[in-house]
Amino acid sequence: MTHKYKVTGMTCNGCVSTVQKTLSEIKGVEDVSVTLTPPQAVIKMQHHINVNEMNAALQQSGKYTIEEDASVHSEMMNSEKEEEKSKLQTYKPLIIVFLYILLGVVLLQINSGRIIWMEIMNNFMGGFFLVFSFFKMLDLKNFALSYSSYDIIAKKWFGYGYIYPFIELALGILFITGSYPVFTNAATVIVMGISSIGVIQSVMQKRTIQCACLGAVFNLPMSTITIIEDLLMVLMAMIMLFFMI
Repeated sequence: MTHKYKVTGMTCNGCVSTVQKTLSEIKGVEDVSVTLTPPQAVIKMQHHINVNEMNAALQQSGKYTIEEDASVHSEMMNSEKEEEKSKLQTYKPLIIVFLYILLGVVLLQINSGRIIWMEIMNNFMGGFFLVFSFFKMLDLKNFALSYSSYDIIAKKWFGYGYIYPFIELALGILFITGSYPVFTNAATVIVMGISSIGVIQSVMQKRTIQCACLGAVFNLPMSTITIIEDLLMVLMAMIMLFFMI
């Protein structure tokens, strides 16, 4: 982490050298850059260091004091808020889709007059696959292109990107109709498990690529949210399998 501070008491380049040397010797400081005009110190540190600790070290070297730059702190806070707002805006389509699927599942349970968790998970997974396959099929060619950039199967066989939305469609129909439940859940564990491998690899490598979970319609970046989405489906399928077998 890097922080910027105001420094008072410096009058010459000798003072700059003294302040820089003193601050660099504080445990946890990785790099220090001190300037006279403007009188400031930019400090890169391994962990947050209290200003009082830095002032205590500076007072032993001269009449120097250091304080956080309020304007910079304000800019950092605003920047963080903008980043959080941007992330929320980016993932807004995905959040809305999940909420709509969840709403449909809740309404079905209310209409049936009973709450059965196996049915809730079954219907949620069915709705998930149907809706997500729909978005992928809106632009099948570009989905396949995007999917081949990170999926371990689609990388080796491009055609898998064209088939994958139909696999999701088939799983969605099987979940909703309740057909072949053991096969359906086992297939979900395999399909989503394999899909999550490429996602995890891309996130760990910090690759800036488009997530194809909602097809090529929305420009969603690959992130931990994509991992959670895939592994959640795997987890629910495994839970349902556990109670079936």
